[in-house]
Amino acid sequence: MYKMMTPGPSQVRENVLLARSKQFQNPDLDSDFVEYYHDTCKLYSSLLHTENESLILGGEGILGLEAACASLTEPGDRVLVLDNGVFGEGFKDFVSIYGGTPVLYTRDYSHPFDGDDLKAYLEKDHDFKYATVVHCDTPSGMLNDIASICPLLKSYGILTVVDSVAGMFGEDVRVDDWKIDLLCGGSQKAVSAPPGLTMVTISADAKAAMEGRKTPVASFYANLLTFKGYYEAKWFPYTMPVSDIYGLRTALENIKADPQMLERHAKVAAYTRKAVTTMGLKLYPESGYSNTVTTFQVPEGHTAEEILHAMRYEHNILLAGSFGCFAGKLIRIGHMGENAYMEKVQEVLDALQEVLKK
Repeated sequence: MYKMMTPGPSQVRENVLLARSKQFQNPDLDSDFVEYYHDTCKLYSSLLHTENESLILGGEGILGLEAACASLTEPGDRVLVLDNGVFGEGFKDFVSIYGGTPVLYTRDYSHPFDGDDLKAYLEKDHDFKYATVVHCDTPSGMLNDIASICPLLKSYGILTVVDSVAGMFGEDVRVDDWKIDLLCGGSQKAVSAPPGLTMVTISADAKAAMEGRKTPVASFYANLLTFKGYYEAKWFPYTMPVSDIYGLRTALENIKADPQMLERHAKVAAYTRKAVTTMGLKLYPESGYSNTVTTFQVPEGHTAEEILHAMRYEHNILLAGSFGCFAGKLIRIGHMGENAYMEKVQEVLDALQEVLKK
């Protein structure tokens, strides 16, 4: 089995795998499971420093992004899409699917958003129902400062939707302090559980917007309103993926028991960036480096395909290329969650150095 050092899915601890193998309950009929689910959601909220309700949805992280847009968007709604990366731009598709009008705020993909620039833009136009922003845009490794962006948007009365699937638990996230209305996460990144679950955290303002809609949500599976009152009714809108949730709960307990997790990510990321540049490689982006992924440009004389092939088949390490406008141009090392340990990253760097000598 190869060592998975990709920017998600990440490696999974044995206790998470064992939790997923337990005999499971019937979530449609067993009220004990409803309590377990509810407690797991509360644990997730507490780790993100919020009093807001969280929900665990049966689907990979993209489901959370679509559910946010499906549940908030009505035909004709103007939505501000903050675009400085592949996933940032991608939000426009979800907005359009549900009848909204996406307005792209497109900036240089090699730098994070500038707060003064965004403020100047909003002073001229802030008639938006909500805005979308990606915390860590993994195709490039771009990290955006949601701690300043979201309060700025809220000051103009704009709801905030944040994709932190690849950011949370490798980077600090404080939902209430930073005025995040709808936060989207996923099981397979720094959480270090297998792919298959998305988690959403929903503010009172976001709930009010959903419940005050004039038109019904044009989806069932991506409709967050279907979960309204689930705990009181002891009834889920669809059968919950019990084994996946057992694994997620254990992964969240691992995070709770690791108070140095953010510090560990920061140290490993700084070390990786320094080592990569010492090899003569050029980091991407130019600023706004994430602590969950290090991205570098494919050096002259090599191709992404040959580097990835050599790492996989000569050193048994799986790294990632990129896609979209970065296809063939970038290589990505994932150091998030269970990947974010110095000895694991060092093994990658040693192998990479050997590959690049050829």
